[in-house]
Amino acid sequence: MRTEKDIYELILDIARKDDRIVAVYMNGSRTNPNAPRDIFQDYDIVYVVGETGSFVKDKDWINQFGDIMYMQYPDESPFYPSDKEHRYGWLMQFKDGNRIDLTVQTLEYAKKHISDDKLCNVLLDKENVLPIIEESTDSDYHVKRPTQEQFSACCNEFWWCSNNLAKGLWREEITYVQDMTNFVVRKQLERILAWKVGIVTDFSVSVGKSAKYMNRWLEKEIYENYLRTYFIADVEAAWKSIFIMCDLFDKMAIEVANDLEYSYNHEEAKMARTFLEDVNRLPKDAVEIY
Repeated sequence: MRTEKDIYELILDIARKDDRIVAVYMNGSRTNPNAPRDIFQDYDIVYVVGETGSFVKDKDWINQFGDIMYMQYPDESPFYPSDKEHRYGWLMQFKDGNRIDLTVQTLEYAKKHISDDKLCNVLLDKENVLPIIEESTDSDYHVKRPTQEQFSACCNEFWWCSNNLAKGLWREEITYVQDMTNFVVRKQLERILAWKVGIVTDFSVSVGKSAKYMNRWLEKEIYENYLRTYFIADVEAAWKSIFIMCDLFDKMAIEVANDLEYSYNHEEAKMARTFLEDVNRLPKDAVEIY
């Protein structure tokens, strides 16, 4: 596996030799001093160029980065919009284990967007064409203190959408329940837990994508209960995990509300939990709920 030094030298050497490339910058986890380092970190690289067309047209130029195992052309996807005239990307997994996510951007585009993400380091600027940027920091991703309105909306979304979990489980529509849990209800639990982390750390840290770093600051018991909210494709297992999720959400919401001196709708939580319990006991041949 090529070393970090090898990859950086390769990236910069290619840029220096290609007159079409005027600058190079990097973003992503490798620019984040708080992100753990490991062998799976990819290299998020941007080549600032005069135009993108020649790079897009030449299908072979990308091979100079190494032996590619497989790759993706995200801007060729029929499912997502692209702006090939101003930016184009190649996601490359190499046979030696390294991964480079490379994008070419026009100078005009780069000047407008280089400051969008504070996790950014300029590696090369041949003619000093890029604006001066601040030192790389993950501050944009720090947990933000919620307002009362945001806190209440989060709690309402969690408890209201638990209604969908109830009917989905009664119908034994496990794929629907999985999606509703993971993409809607769980996101509210993540918010509450992230706010708890924010309170503990004075809102000075990031919990990472999908809250993957929360275990650094949450109490062990809390985090273990959070992991128990993930369930297999089984109705009984799902019911068990969802009740754990409700208990955990209620406990954390009360703590966050107390810490921030916000109001929490205890009656809403109680009624939503009651509905879940009633549907859990509802016979399969029931012709009415109540």
